[in-house]
Amino acid sequence: MGEHDLGPVAGPLLRARLHIRGGRRRLRQGKIDAGIAALYDALEHALQSCLADPAFGPRLDAAAREYRGDAGKLYRAFVEAGVLDGSFDFGAFDALTSRALNQELSGFDYHGVLAGLESVMTQLGVLPFDEASLPPEDPKTL
Repeated sequence: MGEHDLGPVAGPLLRARLHIRGGRRRLRQGKIDAGIAALYDALEHALQSCLADPAFGPRLDAAAREYRGDAGKLYRAFVEAGVLDGSFDFGAFDALTSRALNQELSGFDYHGVLAGLESVMTQLGVLPFDEASLPPEDPKTL
């Protein structure tokens, strides 16, 4: 079953969790650029999952739905709605991800960014999760 077959809440949620797992693994392996990129994708999909989740609906205004394709604006909408506490610096993470996509993060200490991102994922209800509930990792991936 594919991600899209799971629907607008469960599909992006599964992708977010898979990319959290893969991003953490890549960071531990020293593949900082790929790890940061995977974590950014995880955050984007976590926000999309929550946006589609009726449990969050009453807390988000209609404008938030217009930001579906803009992770930065969507993140701010979640902060303004009180879903997120705003302590994570999304702008800095976005800039870091741009650097990662250009492979400019050799030797970067990712621990603070990872802790901040994990806090966001916890506030969204994406973390914690049972890794045994995820499909096994493909050893051929990056």
